[in-house]
Amino acid sequence: MSFQDIKAQDKPIQILKGYIKHSRLTGSYLFTGEEGVGKKLVAKTLAKALNCEGQTLDSCDSCVPCLKIEKGQHPDIHIIEGSVSPGVNLEPGQRTAAQDSDSIKIEYIRQLQKDINLKPYEGKKKVFIIDNAHNLTAEAANALLKILEEPPGDSLIILLSAKPVLLFKTIISRCKTIKFYPLPRIELEEILKKDFHLDSNLAHYLAYSCEGRIGRALKLKDIDILREKNSIIDAFTLVRRSDSDRLSVENRNNVRAHLNILAGWFRDMYLIKIGAPYSELINLDRKEELLRLMHRYTFMDLYEIFNSFSSSLLYLEHNINVKLLLSNLREDISYGALYRK
Repeated sequence: MSFQDIKAQDKPIQILKGYIKHSRLTGSYLFTGEEGVGKKLVAKTLAKALNCEGQTLDSCDSCVPCLKIEKGQHPDIHIIEGSVSPGVNLEPGQRTAAQDSDSIKIEYIRQLQKDINLKPYEGKKKVFIIDNAHNLTAEAANALLKILEEPPGDSLIILLSAKPVLLFKTIISRCKTIKFYPLPRIELEEILKKDFHLDSNLAHYLAYSCEGRIGRALKLKDIDILREKNSIIDAFTLVRRSDSDRLSVENRNNVRAHLNILAGWFRDMYLIKIGAPYSELINLDRKEELLRLMHRYTFMDLYEIFNSFSSSLLYLEHNINVKLLLSNLREDISYGALYRK
């Protein structure tokens, strides 16, 4: 994929192309923005543009360097993600400490320090991309800080972070920051329908549930996401108590995602009750059902339900029994308006 193929990030791309044009793309950069807005895709495409044999401001996607970078096989392009980074050799089945958590530990930065001081093997410029840079341990961040002070001229370091507030201020001060923003939801919906040929219900749901983050939407577009989210809503809101047992409780991230889906369901009811346009509904594919069910809920009912969801999401951050949490949440909803006819 080249710059011209990337949707929704024209401003950051124009800034980077300007730096390339005037030979000012040196040192270290920090790409900030929410998860799924395209930071990593742009960073990888930038690495291709800098090493492309056929283009000057973009990648051709057909020369040997571009193809190698796309396949993750270029020896001068390194992506550090908190798993096995290029240059860290493992025996089959062997794990690094960084694989056991989200942390990016110091052995990764030590390897980066070795690699960055070598001349490029075959490319024009070495590029080091540190994904989720806010996961650097304090020890790794301090080691990286020393590298950022005087990076070699033939290398580029790109930090990606959705949570830059967690980075050392000294690291941020040594990087040029480029901000990435999500698309307006309506614009993303149109892109999904026009460029990716999704049907209206799926495009609408992805645009709204992903909050304009095109990368997140594209990851989900080939999954039967409408069926999955409707199954979650039905499992939790059906009168039969046993249905809620179908919700997965093994993974807290899954539970958090499920609670957000359920909160969106009741949020839609609230919007209908205050007369908001139907286009603002997340679950537009179930508009008729929402219109029928909203009469069971008073504004006070919905206010209490929202409080219950907020509390449940907060409790998830602590070591609470997830089954008990879901059971209590369902009781809070059930004893409110769920059975009101």
